[in-house]
Amino acid sequence: MRLQRQQLCRSLTALAASALFSLSAQAALFDDDEARKAILELRNRVQQSEDAQRLRVEQLAAQSQEQLSPLRRSMLDLNAQIDTLRLEIAKLRGQNEQLARDLSETQRKLNDQAQSLDSRLKPLEPQKVQLDGKEFQIEPEERRQYEAAMGLIRRGDFAEAATAMAGFLRRFPASGYVDSVRFWLGNAQYGKRDYKDAIATFKTFISGNPQHPRAAEALLALANSQIELKDVKSARRSLEDLIKAYPGTEAAQAGKERLAALK
Repeated sequence: MRLQRQQLCRSLTALAASALFSLSAQAALFDDDEARKAILELRNRVQQSEDAQRLRVEQLAAQSQEQLSPLRRSMLDLNAQIDTLRLEIAKLRGQNEQLARDLSETQRKLNDQAQSLDSRLKPLEPQKVQLDGKEFQIEPEERRQYEAAMGLIRRGDFAEAATAMAGFLRRFPASGYVDSVRFWLGNAQYGKRDYKDAIATFKTFISGNPQHPRAAEALLALANSQIELKDVKSARRSLEDLIKAYPGTEAAQAGKERLAALK
């Protein structure tokens, strides 16, 4: 459009120069009236030419506006689409951030639940213990019953302790606690003056565990139970076995003193 306007301006300039040149030439050839007529005619021609050029310019401008109008509408539509896309992107970004926060919170809750579950299950899992120089695994209920029975022994409640120990042996015959339970069962029976059962329990313990760390104590307790029943002959034999099998132990030293006191 700018180029067309420049071309129109150059055409008008050339036309004016031509008119002036023609006017000067005619003024020299014609008289004043003819010159005026010629000038008026020339002016009319110039005016008509200018009007035609102006009309052409306006037509071109209108055409340009018509051509540019769809382009402007397309640009406006495109800008509107871009704004809509920006809003969608911002919305999606917000949703992604919320999803990330939700995921993080869910992971935290799952970790907390896993830790809570682990803490609840751990007491129910088999546990490794060491007792009397031996290491073995026990179930939580095994440990609970054993410790409960030992608590009765410590309190001196021998009748209840004997019942608890005997019940443990029936329920957990293969437990790693069996040797210890049988030893303390014999002591509980001795404590409640059930000497016959104590003798039977100590004999079972000694015959099955001659190398047990408490075997010497069990043999001394066996002799004491026999002494309480006035079975001096059996008590003397048990004390002699104690001194011979476990020399140097505290139980053997106590056995020597008890043997010397026997009549």
